[in-house]
Amino acid sequence: MITYFPKTIATKGVTLYLISLVLVSLFFSHYIIPWYFMVMGLVEVPAFFLLANKYSKEWQTISRTKFFERKLFFGALLVRLLWVVFSYYFYTQQTGQPFEFDVADALGYHEEAKWLAGMEWKSVMGYLFFSRTSYSDSGYSLYLTLLYKIIGPNIFLTRVIKTFLSAYMCVLLYRLCCRSLGDKVGRMAAVFCAFMPNLYIYCGHHLKETEMLFLTVAFLERADYVLRSARAKFWDVVIPLLLCMSLFLFRTALGAVAALAFLTALLFSSSKVTTKARKWRVAIWAILAVSVLGGSTIANEVESLIQNRETNQELRRYEQTVRGNLWAKYATGSVMAPMVFVLPFTTMVDTGQYGQLVMHGGNFVRNFMGVFVLIGLFSAIFTKKSWRDLSLIGSFTIGYLFVVSLSGFANSERFLLPGLPGLLIIAAYGISELTPKNFKWVKVWYAVVVLMQIGWAYFKIGSRGML
Repeated sequence: MITYFPKTIATKGVTLYLISLVLVSLFFSHYIIPWYFMVMGLVEVPAFFLLANKYSKEWQTISRTKFFERKLFFGALLVRLLWVVFSYYFYTQQTGQPFEFDVADALGYHEEAKWLAGMEWKSVMGYLFFSRTSYSDSGYSLYLTLLYKIIGPNIFLTRVIKTFLSAYMCVLLYRLCCRSLGDKVGRMAAVFCAFMPNLYIYCGHHLKETEMLFLTVAFLERADYVLRSARAKFWDVVIPLLLCMSLFLFRTALGAVAALAFLTALLFSSSKVTTKARKWRVAIWAILAVSVLGGSTIANEVESLIQNRETNQELRRYEQTVRGNLWAKYATGSVMAPMVFVLPFTTMVDTGQYGQLVMHGGNFVRNFMGVFVLIGLFSAIFTKKSWRDLSLIGSFTIGYLFVVSLSGFANSERFLLPGLPGLLIIAAYGISELTPKNFKWVKVWYAVVVLMQIGWAYFKIGSRGML
């Protein structure tokens, strides 16, 4: 069993990024990305691979769990704070305001919360929960309004608070993974989470993703605790259900998948995870809690989401085509679903999508780590046949990514993000299960990753008629 991220693989990841960037820049020299985005990638990618190798190895020797969690928290916090400080001034210099490129939702959240912060709570609740036909997004607006009432509309301080939430999410992910896959895999997955570029980059945005991911991992950790605890009390069940329902206030599909994942784990978890008697107790408490906490509005949202899924996908494809993405119509659910574990593809050419260029280093890491996700899934399902022990993490991650792949946002990094914590866990498990037999697929993947970058650059430019 491999207990840490091997240096040979980490070095290969950095090397392949450099090769990909050079080749794409040479083949599509008319669309070479600005130098400062290259610098970002040259920091993000080596930082992830080299720090993941260093600390996944060093921190395995820490005997006390609490001491490891403290190291993990402050290591993740430092990375996030550095990014928040840098991005605040970088965006201000580039865009004239401390918001990301082509800002839309983020500025809207900020202005709405600033307006609501000056109102009485009765008016705030009426606006967020009674004047709308959907609860989705109301949760983040409520959170931001509460924060602004306490600290004022302070953009920088709000993002600093995000760093604490995101760093603690790494600790929760460690606890979740430990119970499912053991301490060594848990520590490796937690280190991946701490240094994953996509996760700390969102701390520098005024979007809902950081808080949404925190709630998601908190739900999975508490739900897993309930499934494994000897005695499930009413409040032990209510806490994960409250966390699950809070997800409906951020994104309807996310809340629906979380609820289905909990049900799946309840039905299919092995006897090592939970006994039949415990399943019945948890099920009864869950039914009681849902009957008290459930709302018809949420149920209507879920029903509408299911009924309109095909229409929404068609509209998304049409919208992309109208905006000039001529080949978007070919990216159907049946095409994108098989690739969803390695998406989103990395943008290494300048097509005016600067937000994607900021994130390109992190997306390359996701592409590279995809092979270990596939090995982890294969091992759990076919080799070790331990998928029942991973039913909660697996059903949530696979279920959510499958929903996104059918939604028209299959390559949207922002929509794929909630699946990332689960993918990091599965990737860590895949690395722990590496053998000379399956490592040959990793070697093949090295070539695939480079071809993936070149192919996607061709697609990006060609679909816009820029070739």
